[in-house]
Amino acid sequence: MTYLLALDQGTSSSRSILFDRQGQMIATAQRELTQIFPQPGWVEHDPMDIWASQLATAREVIQRAGIQASQIKGIGITNQRETTLLWNRRTGEPVHNAVVWQDRRTEPFCQELRATGLSADIQQRTGLVVDPYFSGSKVRWLLDHVPGARAAAERGELAFGTVDSWLIWQLTGGRVHATDVSNASRTMLYNIQSSSWDDTQLARFEVPATLLPEVHPSSHRYGETDPLHFGLPLPIAGVAGDQQSALFGQACFRPGLAKNTYGTGCFLLMHTGDEVMTSRNGLITTRAAQIGLQPQYALEGSVFIGGAVVQWLRDGLHAIDASSAVQSLAQSVPDSGGVVFVPAFTGLGAPYWQADARGAILGLTRGTHIGHIARAALESIAFQSAALLTAMGKDAMTTAGHTPPITELRVDGGACVNDLLMQFQADLLGVPVVRPKVVETTALGAAYLAGLGTGVYASLQELEDLWAAERTFYPTMSPERADELKARWEHAVRQTTAA
Repeated sequence: MTYLLALDQGTSSSRSILFDRQGQMIATAQRELTQIFPQPGWVEHDPMDIWASQLATAREVIQRAGIQASQIKGIGITNQRETTLLWNRRTGEPVHNAVVWQDRRTEPFCQELRATGLSADIQQRTGLVVDPYFSGSKVRWLLDHVPGARAAAERGELAFGTVDSWLIWQLTGGRVHATDVSNASRTMLYNIQSSSWDDTQLARFEVPATLLPEVHPSSHRYGETDPLHFGLPLPIAGVAGDQQSALFGQACFRPGLAKNTYGTGCFLLMHTGDEVMTSRNGLITTRAAQIGLQPQYALEGSVFIGGAVVQWLRDGLHAIDASSAVQSLAQSVPDSGGVVFVPAFTGLGAPYWQADARGAILGLTRGTHIGHIARAALESIAFQSAALLTAMGKDAMTTAGHTPPITELRVDGGACVNDLLMQFQADLLGVPVVRPKVVETTALGAAYLAGLGTGVYASLQELEDLWAAERTFYPTMSPERADELKARWEHAVRQTTAA
């Protein structure tokens, strides 16, 4: 038997999953990642915690599976995107905590960029909306605020990377400083049309080019692990940002196929093939996972607070003891009782892009109790995702038929196991919501990329044949009622962004 090892480094945890050639999970290991909140709106991770937890789970999953490391044909890495790290090239020591994708500290600089009228040019180059979400402004902040960092960077002593680059560096003993196109396209420093780091953007953000990793296709032999880690060198042959990896793991290889991942945030991606589609409706254009030299693109909408709203019910409101209890609490009431919950804890992402929005619970009455709030919290995940799909549909209509309309939504991530949420999602969208047999598609995508990179698989068709549905949720709500609920949601969103 041969296996593929996926390292899935996420926002809330580091996981490792071992897959067989048929894409079936053999074993998994997971460790939670400590969240650091230095100030309101700031979110950080300890880079050494990221590395130590990821390596520990990789070793643990091999032990749990009872296999030899020599049976692993390739390692795939998938990661929380945009999270930004700087480290010393000689010592490998980070110069500061990682600044997490959710962090909003660079909003003043982003506002300056918007005020100077650069947004359209930046979007044309990078596919991205000017927002603190992306890595470029975070790198600039670290260079300006960590004592000695800018001078060290200009001397070529520091390396920048998203989490994938950090893991590759550590796994290879500092021999490889690289990233893939999907992660590079999230930095706001990479030109998605010329497939190169953008000199104009580097100048605007005051980021020295010596900091940057090499950029490769997602399925590529990046290097081999140091034998110290697993007893022998193993090839790292697949890398993709978590959402592009999930799109790949869902076998969305053709234009018009779309998936939504329900994790800490929610991320809806639609494959657009080799076409660079610029959104007119608040979405971003990103590079999809790439096989070979032909660039692939996707439209994406990102919800900052998805499953994290359930964590808030647990840890902030103490309404539930465990996240898994939210469905039964939400089902204790027939509906939300008119309550609308907008979880804009760190602003609103696509398609609104309101960095100063803050969370709100509206429609409260004396009859409201915690069951209504729990149901409204779950529904907020579906409402935000529905807004993304509506925007995506409008963009697809502008492509003169090049991108087919979305006829189903493939779903994955931790919250997709919640049947109540998935049914409500289908009702709002008016299209079937399809849950696959293997819901860990983020890790699966990384494994597939590594499998292609090491010859375990010969073609995308092989992977497409492996994908299978576990359950399909069909819409049961009338379109009129769905429109009424979505209008109520949009009204609530406007209350959170009012001056």
